[in-house]
Amino acid sequence: MRRSLFASLALLSVLAACKETSTATVSKVATTADSADQVMFKMRTILTDRGVQRAELQADTGYFFDENTRAELRIVTTTFFNKDGASDGVLTARRGTYNMRANVMEARENVVIIGADGRKLTSPMVRFEQFRNLIVSDSPFVLLEGERRLEGVGFESDPQMLSVKIKKLSRGTGASIMLPTGVRGEPAVRGEPPAEPAPVPPAPGASKVKP
Repeated sequence: MRRSLFASLALLSVLAACKETSTATVSKVATTADSADQVMFKMRTILTDRGVQRAELQADTGYFFDENTRAELRIVTTTFFNKDGASDGVLTARRGTYNMRANVMEARENVVIIGADGRKLTSPMVRFEQFRNLIVSDSPFVLLEGERRLEGVGFESDPQMLSVKIKKLSRGTGASIMLPTGVRGEPAVRGEPPAEPAPVPPAPGASKVKP
């Protein structure tokens, strides 16, 4: 009888412990989707400035906040267009934020921009300002153009990367490094300075003119 009583008490203790474990409260972790005003999958929108199409923004998922004026983006692709409406640059990133009030799209995490001519720029963060039609950043970057490679911190560029203003150049490699001066189509070449021409001796009988 005593042995049976002990076995029953032990069984009741195990059942009580199992019930307590199964009814334990699991804390819920808040996510972006929980607080978003709206969630949009396969998001697509056209970025314009004064009626001119600047770019097309796509994202796998968009979470909208602040009365649908700010979107937090996941897996971002932005295609830029020139004045003739042709595609001439593509930006990709893992995350981004599109502020519709400021007309600014910020891309973050593994940002890659590829121009129509094959130039490639990588950076952890860039911003596209619609009203200026410029890509700007204060972060480190790497710019590749064929065998040329530029590394620096901070830049300002048109979406086609034809005019790149570098804030701080850290290193450059290649036979010659193209450093656009800000004037479209007139890049400056950074490399070995040209050799000075040899002085021409005066003609016989001519007087020497002092500089």
